[in-house]
Amino acid sequence: MAIAPPRSLSPTKVSAFTNCPLAFRLTNIDRIPEPPTPHLVKGTLVHSALERLFWQYPAGSRSPSAGQASLEGAWAALQTDPEFVALALSDDDAAAFLDDARLLMRNYFTLEDPDRVREVGIELGLQAELGGAHLRGIIDRLDLTEQGELVVIDYKTGKSPSARFEQARLTGVHLYALLCQQVLGRLPVAVRLLHLRDAVTITAVPTEQTSRGQRIRTTAIWSAIERACANEDFRPKPGPLCRFCNFQSMCPAFGGAPPALMAS
Repeated sequence: MAIAPPRSLSPTKVSAFTNCPLAFRLTNIDRIPEPPTPHLVKGTLVHSALERLFWQYPAGSRSPSAGQASLEGAWAALQTDPEFVALALSDDDAAAFLDDARLLMRNYFTLEDPDRVREVGIELGLQAELGGAHLRGIIDRLDLTEQGELVVIDYKTGKSPSARFEQARLTGVHLYALLCQQVLGRLPVAVRLLHLRDAVTITAVPTEQTSRGQRIRTTAIWSAIERACANEDFRPKPGPLCRFCNFQSMCPAFGGAPPALMAS
């Protein structure tokens, strides 16, 4: 029996299917939960703090101290978050977790002056139909330049990629640029990844050519997902990311089998 495809496609899902179709299926179709990790929960905390900075402080008052106050507020709210609770951090580990988040916030202020930002969207959800796929994405921040042009901003709390993997990291923000074109009727003049860990900014300039290529690529990936669902054929893709995967016990490459396959 064919598997129903996911209801929508997002930059995260595009990346997941490209990295490993089997892991994509287990996460997005079988919906097998994965344990939270300190890295991902810390990313949630810092994203929430930056969201608070722009929502709660008007331009002209977004100082580093306001950033730290935003972080403390986000930290207080995080204490009852199920994913944070599941980490079961000791007092010492929780203190180190928060200290590292404070470092990331300090690094943010070395990358840009938020008082000079003209934001028009924070955690902005966009969706559009594309080649039979329902494409959805949430943009961390959408800015306007002084000339009235759009700029997509994406915060990253992990290490910045090497030159070898830089373009792969930009795939997601190029999808955000495509969403802006589909929904808002124009391409951003830039997409920027703010890597808070290393205080590095990576910038790409979308063009009609890159947008067209992204549209073709996204449509092709959706077609591949539909074929995989129709044929129940989600093959593993062994590689360096396997060492971080929670599904090795369910993966044929490691001697296992997905639950649905074992049941059949």
